[in-house]
Amino acid sequence: MTPIAENVVRVRTRVAAAAERGGRKADDVELVAVTKTFDASVVRDVVNAGVLDIGENRVQELVAKQDELRDLSCRWHLVGPLQRNKAGKVVGRVDLVHSIDSARIAETVNRIAGERAVRMRVLLEVNTSGEVSKHGVTPAGAQAAADILVGLEHLDWLGLMTIGPLSHGDTRACFRTLARLAQELRAATGNPLPILSMGMSDDFETAIEEGSTMIRVGRCITGERR
Repeated sequence: MTPIAENVVRVRTRVAAAAERGGRKADDVELVAVTKTFDASVVRDVVNAGVLDIGENRVQELVAKQDELRDLSCRWHLVGPLQRNKAGKVVGRVDLVHSIDSARIAETVNRIAGERAVRMRVLLEVNTSGEVSKHGVTPAGAQAAADILVGLEHLDWLGLMTIGPLSHGDTRACFRTLARLAQELRAATGNPLPILSMGMSDDFETAIEEGSTMIRVGRCITGERR
C-alpha cells in the first residue's frame, strides 16, 4: 500500500468515527481530496487509492491537470475563488464549483453555461467567521444571493460551502452557523440543498459532527505541500 493509500484509510476511519458521533453513517460524507501544488502523478495516486473526487484551488492548475490526466476517471471540484474572467475556463469542465461567492459570479457562470448548453452544479460560499481575508457572502446576505440563484436556469444550486476560521476562532460555531443557515434557506426557497461543504484537514471531524456532507482534505491525504 502506498503512503497516500495509507493516509486515505486513516482519513476514512476518522470520518466514520466522526459520523457516528454525529448520529450518521460514513457514507453520508463525501471526501474530496485537495491536490493543489502537487503534480499530476499525485492526483493519479489519490484516485488509485479510491478517492474519485479531486479538488483544486486555482483554475489554471485545475485545467492543466485535467489535460494531463484525460485517461483518469475522476470528478473535478473547484474549491478556490473563481474570478469572472476565468469562469469560461471551468464551465462544462468541473463537476462542482464550491466557491460561488456573489450573485455576480453566479450570473456569469449561468450565462456561459447557457451559451454552451450545459448545466453547472454550484455551491454558495458563505463567510461564517467574518474574517476579512475570506471570500463569500455574509450569513445575513445569503438570502438575497439565494433569491438570485434559484432563478438561474442553467445552474443546479446544491448547497453551501464555508471555510473554518483561519485564525483563532470558534470553528464549531462557524459550522453550526452554516448548518442552521442551510435549514433556513431550504425553508425559504424550497430547494433541498443537500450539500454542506465544510471541513478541511484541521477541522473535518468537527465539521462532520455538525452536519457536513462533503469535506475537502489535502494535507492529511497528500502530505505537506511542496
